[in-house]
Amino acid sequence: MTQASVSVREFKMPDVGEGLTEAEILTWYVKVGDTVSDGQVVCEVETAKAAVELPIPFDGVVAELRFPAGTTVDVGQVIITVDVGGGDTSAQAAPAPAAPEAPASTPAAPEAPAAPAAPTGEKPAPQGRTPVLVGYGVAESSTRRRPRKQDPAAQAPAPAPAPVVAEAPAPAPVPAPAANGARPLAKPPVRKLAKDLGVDLAVVTPSGPGGIVTREDVHAAAGPGTANGAVSAPAAEPSDGARQAPAPQPEAETQEHVQPQAPVSGARETRIPVKGVRKATAQAMVGSAFTAPHVTEFVTVDVTRTMKLVEELKRDADSYGLAGLRVNPLLLIARALLVAIKRNPEVNAAWDEANQEIVRKHYVNLGIAAATPRGLLVPNIKDAHEKSLPQLAKDLAELVATAREGKTSPAAMQGGTVTITNVGVFGVDTGTPILNPGESAILAVGAIKLQPWVHKGKVKPRQVTTLALSFDHRLVDGELGSRVLADLAAVLEQPKRFIAWA
Repeated sequence: MTQASVSVREFKMPDVGEGLTEAEILTWYVKVGDTVSDGQVVCEVETAKAAVELPIPFDGVVAELRFPAGTTVDVGQVIITVDVGGGDTSAQAAPAPAAPEAPASTPAAPEAPAAPAAPTGEKPAPQGRTPVLVGYGVAESSTRRRPRKQDPAAQAPAPAPAPVVAEAPAPAPVPAPAANGARPLAKPPVRKLAKDLGVDLAVVTPSGPGGIVTREDVHAAAGPGTANGAVSAPAAEPSDGARQAPAPQPEAETQEHVQPQAPVSGARETRIPVKGVRKATAQAMVGSAFTAPHVTEFVTVDVTRTMKLVEELKRDADSYGLAGLRVNPLLLIARALLVAIKRNPEVNAAWDEANQEIVRKHYVNLGIAAATPRGLLVPNIKDAHEKSLPQLAKDLAELVATAREGKTSPAAMQGGTVTITNVGVFGVDTGTPILNPGESAILAVGAIKLQPWVHKGKVKPRQVTTLALSFDHRLVDGELGSRVLADLAAVLEQPKRFIAWA
């Protein structure tokens, strides 16, 4: 019994380190009896900030799924157990048959040196493998030190196996995992994309920071014609004002795509539990609305010239370095907002209640409100003020595609300074947006429509939109907010100011 029990490893709900205490299990990708390997995604969970996939950090056979899909589990609770006694086919396959004889004599010689190391080795067992909810961890050789428990004195099933196995087979097996341990680094959405396209990540040349495989790397390995297949950025982008209205599903900016649970015949009500992203969003919005004194100002502007510029950039994308990238009004509106912030840097700030200070930000992390089936997410483009137009277009497309897949990481949603929400995709003229907590301003972009407009003394049909800027009146007074909105409108009305004011 002891030998059987110590061969079972427990995998606990990881602590993301973001102050979250629970997560809901959305989907299990494995079942009892399935063989799993180190780094294999076994389930998808949703926290209050995002939905992420969890990889298992060892090899073996699934022994038990502790909770069914749909269960909310506290961080630290065991969610799956894996029998590593028979599931290891790597360099440690040799000790497997010897496991039953471990208490007798065979392991006696190897155990001798292992025993002294056990006390200090119990904690290092998981070294280099700190579970995180972003869905991928460190691919060090230590991750291959599996608990092939052969220590008869083991007392705890989970911590005890690792030290013995880490030490006993160390002389021979470690080199094998080193070669094997160089498994490619990639985020869960990229791994899923590779799987969908039939691409082996091991043969993909990574171009991301730190040797991380990116979406582009996978598409390049898959060959031409796949860039618009698995990645849904073009269809998902909440950006083209009224022009994008035909694609409402990925862009439900203000309504969650709750699976419409067909009402029971005769039912007069349907109750939907508030949890996950929806619950966190509700709490954040209430906190923001009753903490920051909101002021909203509006301006209606003729954006005909900006729309013409959009069409020109599309036609001659190669000349502008935009080949293969999505060009739309939101891209230029985002750029115009960055210009307005550069001209009025005081607007880019935060309120520090504890220290009673205004914190001026010398960088812009531009948030883009994106609706997903699980609720409204606001990931942000880090250091957007330093981006060229092509870089901004690329980051915008990736941000929206990742959000639509439900794979936005918590880190991508933190540290925002100002946000854009595009309600125009629904044909809405404008709105009074609530500030994203901790930010100073949020811009609502209304639908771009042909309207009668006085232009050069004559009434003509022009492309017109209404912009609404909400700001924290503790940080931004009426004059400053008005200047920002006026500058933004001026750039969109006369795009030549992109050059003059940049």
